Amino acid sequence: MRIVIKIGTSTLAHKSGLLNIRRVEALVKVMSDLKNAGDEIILVSSGAIGMGAGKLSLTDRPSDIPTKQAAAAVGQCELMYTYDKLFSEYNHTVAQILITGEDIENTVRRKNFENTVRRLLELGALPIINENDSIATDEIVIGDNDTLGAIAATAVNADLLILLSDIDGLFTADPHKDKNALLLKRVENITPEIIKMTGGAGSRFGTGGMETKIKAAKIATDAGIDMVIANGKDPSVLYDIIDGKNVGTRFISGKVE
Repeated sequence: MRIVIKIGTSTLAHKSGLLNIRRVEALVKVMSDLKNAGDEIILVSSGAIGMGAGKLSLTDRPSDIPTKQAAAAVGQCELMYTYDKLFSEYNHTVAQILITGEDIENTVRRKNFENTVRRLLELGALPIINENDSIATDEIVIGDNDTLGAIAATAVNADLLILLSDIDGLFTADPHKDKNALLLKRVENITPEIIKMTGGAGSRFGTGGMETKIKAAKIATDAGIDMVIANGKDPSVLYDIIDGKNVGTRFISGKVE
């Protein structure tokens, strides 16, 4: 299988914004094992701004563009150093790809992006994609890595998109506020009722919330790709998802196998 895995800031980092080392090590171990089993893995990793903010001792995610860009420049270095070090322990080579909205909207640049990712997979590398927050502005921003994950999945004709977050999936209401909220295991159509279940942004160091995940689901399923939202606190959940077990919320594309 060709699988795009998007990991959110809340999964990668502690509330301080600093790296959750134990969890990242476990994530890398599972993804390396999946790759050893023959699956092609593309990782869309958040965390650069959050990690940079933590390293720069900022108490919250920056709100102005220059500070966001500065934090991203600091955090991206640490993020890729960590991934390179950990994946190397399992004999896997990683490659960094940083893109902006302009790279997606421009036909030629998008094709170059698609060709690069596909060639990296052919060469046995594991592409790690993030938005280029150190140069992106409001005019050219993709905005969140849920959407970027869906874009990457469609670009490489993935079999599955997995969004790992700090929530178990899509609920009928906010489970933090409503004890009667129910987890939806399968979504076969993204209806107006489904959209109404979404809320605002996620953690204070992240940008994604359920709204961006539903947007990603629409992009992926329209392209014939199933998508799963699951809690990333236990990285072994990836095994269950790929084995087709009833984990998180699965958005069904309707693609005929």
